[in-house]
Amino acid sequence: MAHELRHMLRDDDINHEEQKQILKLAEKFRANRFYSRPFEGPQAVAVLFDKPSTRTRSSFSIGVAELGGYPLVIDKSSSQLGRGEPVADTARVLTRMAYGIVWRTFGQERVEEMAKYATCPVVNALTDQFHPCQVLADLQTIAMHRGGVDALAGQTIAYLGDAANNMANSYLLGGAVAGMNVRVAGPEGYLPDPQIVADAKRIAAENGGSILVTTDAKEAAADADCVFTDTWVSMGEEAEYAIRSKPFWNYQVNAELMSVAKPDALFQHCLPAYRGKEVTSEVIDGPQSVVWDEAENRLHAQKALLTWLIAWQREDPSLLGELA
Repeated sequence: MAHELRHMLRDDDINHEEQKQILKLAEKFRANRFYSRPFEGPQAVAVLFDKPSTRTRSSFSIGVAELGGYPLVIDKSSSQLGRGEPVADTARVLTRMAYGIVWRTFGQERVEEMAKYATCPVVNALTDQFHPCQVLADLQTIAMHRGGVDALAGQTIAYLGDAANNMANSYLLGGAVAGMNVRVAGPEGYLPDPQIVADAKRIAAENGGSILVTTDAKEAAADADCVFTDTWVSMGEEAEYAIRSKPFWNYQVNAELMSVAKPDALFQHCLPAYRGKEVTSEVIDGPQSVVWDEAENRLHAQKALLTWLIAWQREDPSLLGELA
């Protein structure tokens, strides 16, 4: 391990082998929640929220505590960031006190600026562009139902719905890093940024995977090992649901759509879910759904990520234990 500062700002900040190492570590944490305690002291990790949260707040707060640390949870309304303090100034202050910074915010440029000035690892807990912690948990969920982390490469995953959002971007990049066949389907006007698609195709080619972007939901789902979706309406747009949801009805994950995937295909949703909209109750509450494993795995995957980042910074691989 080289002594250098690493961050997780987007899914391709790690390579194929590093992703596998983090996911194997996540499996260790699922088996033993106190597998490693790198923040024993307790050492503080700042967990910042510019957006509301249930799963991210719970999983990082509990996770940091289980890693032996102290989660310093700061909401936008109670921080100077919320009153306009420059991100660089906040970074300079927090990194003199905290051992890590986790931030759920808006523009990707905000976490990138935080990382530029930080002297500890910075983790993107969600931006408008990417949600890498969610995808790590999702990959862990596939691994636990498909024979382990080494079985991820070659799996086919399909994401349906708003293909221009942060989840689509992260599935493209995270799936490509894993060597998966990633298919993303959405209506015209709601397709991924061409630069992200190009990045994903390059990474997928390096790792034996492939990328498909289409407007045909069934083409994406055909023989898929796992089907994903997300809400059609982002936070703050709920009042516009009737109008905003119109382009997406052909991408609803229902029994008919799942029938074109593999018979044992898994269903995942990062939650919160709107039953009867992006997914039917029959699917999300049915036997192919693994959404509760997925939600729990946020805890384990994020603990693994924080442990991996701090082990890298400290040049201390013993924090990772034995990763077969």
